Amino acid sequence: MVEIRSVELPENVGTNREMIWNSDLAAEMLRILDIPYIAINPGASYRGFEDSLVNYLGNRGPQMLVCLHEDHVVSIAHGYAKVTGKPMACALHSNVGLMHGLMGIFNAWCDRVPMLVIGATGPVEVERRRPWIDWIHTFKDQGAMLRHFTKWDDEPRSPMGIVQAFLKGAHMTRDLPQAPVYICLDAGLQEQAIGRDIALPDPRRYEPANPPSGSPEDIADIARRIAKAKCPVFLFGRGSRLQSDWDRRVELAEAYSALVITSQHERAVFPTAHPLHVGAPIDPISSEAKQALAAADLVVSFDWVDLSGLIQHVETSGGAFTGSLVHVSLDLALHNGASMDYFGIPAVDRTIKADPDAFLTQLLPALRGLPSAAVPRQQSNPTAGASTTISTGAELTSVDIEKALADERGQQKFTVAHIPLTWDGTIYDYRDPLDFLGHDGGAGLAAGPGITIGAALALKGSGRPVISVMGDGDFLQGATALWTAAHYGIPALFIVANNQSNFNDEIHQNVMASFRDRPLENRWIGQRLSDPEIDLATIAKGQGVDGEGPVKTAETLHAAIKRGLAAVREGRPYLIDVHIARPKLAKASPTGRVGR
Repeated sequence: MVEIRSVELPENVGTNREMIWNSDLAAEMLRILDIPYIAINPGASYRGFEDSLVNYLGNRGPQMLVCLHEDHVVSIAHGYAKVTGKPMACALHSNVGLMHGLMGIFNAWCDRVPMLVIGATGPVEVERRRPWIDWIHTFKDQGAMLRHFTKWDDEPRSPMGIVQAFLKGAHMTRDLPQAPVYICLDAGLQEQAIGRDIALPDPRRYEPANPPSGSPEDIADIARRIAKAKCPVFLFGRGSRLQSDWDRRVELAEAYSALVITSQHERAVFPTAHPLHVGAPIDPISSEAKQALAAADLVVSFDWVDLSGLIQHVETSGGAFTGSLVHVSLDLALHNGASMDYFGIPAVDRTIKADPDAFLTQLLPALRGLPSAAVPRQQSNPTAGASTTISTGAELTSVDIEKALADERGQQKFTVAHIPLTWDGTIYDYRDPLDFLGHDGGAGLAAGPGITIGAALALKGSGRPVISVMGDGDFLQGATALWTAAHYGIPALFIVANNQSNFNDEIHQNVMASFRDRPLENRWIGQRLSDPEIDLATIAKGQGVDGEGPVKTAETLHAAIKRGLAAVREGRPYLIDVHIARPKLAKASPTGRVGR
């Protein structure tokens, strides 16, 4: 097993460890803020900063993780934050590197994860610019490129400005609700001497506040509503990775016999095989969830994403939502006019501006002693003891992958970092907060491999295998992230559900042809990834990652997963290319809806 700290050890460090340059100061700020890693794709705009990371810090605290593309720089930091709830740093070169990384930053923004994005521009002083290259790589306001989907940004102009920027950025990204921040370092400023003594701050004096909680009036009111409800439903959306918060969600649901709905878009927040959990995590809404919501006299949303859309689904499918609706969330603090990632405005009976887990911590003591009016009930949950017998059909499906993983897991602890759009959800249940890490946030392709590596980095040495199941389109756009996993010995199992097509767009083309009465047989044109067939295992092996495939039969799938998990336990990444059937498509109905 490769020890990350043994990779890329600098030589002769210690001969010049005095903090002299402004870039040394920026590097020192990352150290005192306890940032363990910084993912980079090298660039001249922060050459001073890179020198400081290596020759001043010794490439430790943080350690650099070299990536082959800026997409991976950001997505690795994204995956790390999904597990830890803490920020990594990532560096993007000038305007051009930032443009490459913008999709990943948007994913992280939509997923509400912390991240310190370090950029660079300039030199701002024109007399310090090299001819041609420094001019085209200098923007007057580089932060404007991502200001609408970051929480805060800054471009410091002095040594004390650097100190302030890193203190403020670390505070802002960790404070709830969390989201990425951006600090742009002037190349000229980096390469200047500090010139005076700088008193380094004590980071303990700049910690975020405790999570915002509810008022006594909020707590008393919601406690009364829950105690009086006969058919309560709890929507658990965004939630922490803490086991104590997980346990409180279960305690609340059981105490008041409330049905629970969770989403496949969000991280695991409740045991999905629990009798009170309504079917599988929804995406899209299931008939069981529609029935539960239509019958509810009280629905409490704990930071449910797109609450308005959920209620709309119930009402447009013939149901009627007549219950009282409560929404507990801090997300309003991040809403702006650029993106519609805040979704529709839900019509609610009471809004509580509080962190949902902090509010639950307050709510449970207030409820103890209040008798429940709820009718005792439980779901016939398909994820509880579902059959995991693999199919014996001529072609595999993504459900076969899900079943094989469920069989292989047994009572072990796995972390699923990514799933494809075709994940069924009724077979592989979630049992603890790290069982599943949720969607990529912004629905941008290429994130899956990097997010998986970031999660595996955070869990390296934990004994908990990290597994990712992704479509071939997502994998191919992010495939070069695997080199970073091989180089630093970051173990993860990558399973590609390969239907040799951008199949989601085949579905969209099928819808268009159906609506316009045009030939359905042409929906594959411009979507298929074949002729020649892409050898995914060779792509992996070319980067130092063992792989196999294509796996095409049920008999070989289990064996491949066993080999892959053995490699991960030895500390190595591994890839399995699984060829799956493309579903048969019928003519779309006029009311048919499809996903991304």
